[in-house]
Amino acid sequence: MIVFLFFFACSQNEGKLKQQSLPKQTSGMLVVGIAQDAGYPQANCEKDCCKSVWNDPSKRKMVSCLAIVDPPKKAFWLIDATPDFKDQVQMVKKSFPNSEMKLAGVLLTHAHIGHYTGLVHLGREAMGAKEVPIYAMPKMKSFLEENGPWSQLVKLQNISIKTLKVDSVFNLNSNFSIQALQVPHRDEFSETVGFVVKTKSKEVLFIPDIDKWEKWEEDINAWIEKVDMAFLDGSFYENGEIPVRDMNQIPHPFITESMERFKDMELVEKNKIQFIHLNHTNPALRKGSKAFNQILESGFRLAEEGQFVEMN
Repeated sequence: MIVFLFFFACSQNEGKLKQQSLPKQTSGMLVVGIAQDAGYPQANCEKDCCKSVWNDPSKRKMVSCLAIVDPPKKAFWLIDATPDFKDQVQMVKKSFPNSEMKLAGVLLTHAHIGHYTGLVHLGREAMGAKEVPIYAMPKMKSFLEENGPWSQLVKLQNISIKTLKVDSVFNLNSNFSIQALQVPHRDEFSETVGFVVKTKSKEVLFIPDIDKWEKWEEDINAWIEKVDMAFLDGSFYENGEIPVRDMNQIPHPFITESMERFKDMELVEKNKIQFIHLNHTNPALRKGSKAFNQILESGFRLAEEGQFVEMN
């Protein structure tokens, strides 16, 4: 059985994170962001969904991101480099204060703003990193190499791009291996992939972006049954959530659609599903809302920042 823990709390009065550090030898995955590409609250949003959050930092959410952590090896990897990159790196380090954790690489899902733009922090204006491994699909690799400012990261050897192959499994180190799964999405600049993160005893699926489950050649239901936990695209709760925009132009599986698709699964399978990558309009971001309660009552889960998945 896979185990997950919650250990972060934000103090509204002090405006900073308090945390209980995790056991030094515990390897696994740490949720360091749950929001859609633009974060929560979103720029220029003064509607009810964001209004109170501007005045209460404790309600803010970082952009969707998972950290693969291996304290015995003093290493961690981020799945996606988000606009909240620096805070997410710091969150990992504070979670393992005595482990001297170092960023060992970044795995990129695709070229939308919430998933790769944090790479700027590796450049000479910031970290001045040296050959940080960046795992990317072929088109994503070309996009970084041929367009500034990303090309400068390559030229100055701040990053070293490693080409991913769909469906093949490669080792991050002796404890973790990765499988990339290509999924249908708005691929203006690159392919889009999800990842299966594997240890000898556990597997975790992460698909933050996909157009619709039925457009995928793979069977998502079968994947859920295969893995120990599945972090899945939960961008929007239901159709019509953004009345001023044609939601056909921003296709994602609505959480209501996903719950209908998975409704006949056994409860143990439903409990594996953690919806993530929530848009600022998604009412499931707000604890106690009708949408939030409906998801939990239906046997599913919502990812939370600070959630830790043990994979020893």
